[in-house]
Amino acid sequence: MSILSKAAFQGGAARAAYRIHRALRQIGVDSRMLVDVAPEDDWTVASPSHNWWRNGPALLRFVQSLLRRQRATTNPVIHSPAVMPSRWPSYLNASDADIIHLQWVNGEMLSIADIGKLEKPVVWTLHDMWPFCGAEHYTEEYRWQEGYGQSNRPGYESGFDLNKWTWNRKRKHWKKPVQLVAPSHWLAQCVSQSSLMQDWPVTVVPNAIDTEFWRPMERNQAREFLDLPKENSILLFGALGAGHDPRKGFDLLLEAIGYLRGERKDLRLVVFGQSKPKSPPDLGFPIHYFGHLHDDLSLRLLYCASDAMVIPSRLDNLPNTGLEALACSTPVVSFNVGGLPDIVVHKRSGYLAKAFDTQDLATGIAWVLDQSLVDLPGSVASTKYGWLEESARERAVAQFSYPVVAEQYLNVYRKI
Repeated sequence: MSILSKAAFQGGAARAAYRIHRALRQIGVDSRMLVDVAPEDDWTVASPSHNWWRNGPALLRFVQSLLRRQRATTNPVIHSPAVMPSRWPSYLNASDADIIHLQWVNGEMLSIADIGKLEKPVVWTLHDMWPFCGAEHYTEEYRWQEGYGQSNRPGYESGFDLNKWTWNRKRKHWKKPVQLVAPSHWLAQCVSQSSLMQDWPVTVVPNAIDTEFWRPMERNQAREFLDLPKENSILLFGALGAGHDPRKGFDLLLEAIGYLRGERKDLRLVVFGQSKPKSPPDLGFPIHYFGHLHDDLSLRLLYCASDAMVIPSRLDNLPNTGLEALACSTPVVSFNVGGLPDIVVHKRSGYLAKAFDTQDLATGIAWVLDQSLVDLPGSVASTKYGWLEESARERAVAQFSYPVVAEQYLNVYRKI
């Protein structure tokens, strides 16, 4: 079987795809991962690049650069028209793979027409909304349900309708439905409501996490390694770009923390995925910035050092940070949006706040922190794991561990 992904480690979707690949190999599936960047440090991952236009005529490279600039719209979400052809279809169709498993391939790896040319049985794991939208990867508009017409175009858009053009090309080239996999129930529901893919088969299979590596360690020991205070309650937030991506909701987190100002004097916020800005926000207590972490061990230490992980996203599928936190026995606080209810069972593995209600998010942060406090004078952070931390870990092992997810994928493969 060939798993096709833009990359194996760069970005959340790539990391999720690689973990699925490793989980399948762990149960004996002959999975080979094909990526479109330099080979990774894993012999099961190959990079037989078939995007000929990258080193081709200057005119084609110029056209691609123009299309990429179309992403800079008033909508801050990334856009992918996926128009440049490649040699991937002929390579995959001639390969000995029984199944082609697509992951995050849209953009510069496979064009829309390329996907329609695949002849072997295909499974496609969706990591965002792009497959059934126009060129958007996430959107709060509803054109993907109604069809992309002139009458439902948002008022903030003007000029060439990139999304309508991209959506019509998908309708033209994708005549044969393929087996879809949605990592969250929310994304599966979106598929069933979409104008483009409502008749395509879709199965919910979550992303996988190696619970043998991502596991808890003694909290104070983790804090000592990271030079974090042992006497404080630590709230963790992280995402690629952290505070720069509106979809990740860092502004909503700051608003929620405002409700706790003066009430939780022992609180500390730890941020990863972003370096310390020139003018950090004034929360009334310190913020520890860890920048971009390039190894999983450091990230695991951060989870283990923290009392709670907060994911204040406005829209998200099944973020890896949530699975990693649970596996390390760190409860998660989030809004009840997107695929986050698949991670957070309210007051069992964390706290699920009302969508975009920052006061409820603050209540959830306080509630989770209270569960991890020792009932002693001064209430310092516990070095042992309580019932909520154990429940978080149990959910990670039961729902998202490699053997559990790999078997679910094996059932999907057998079905097709």
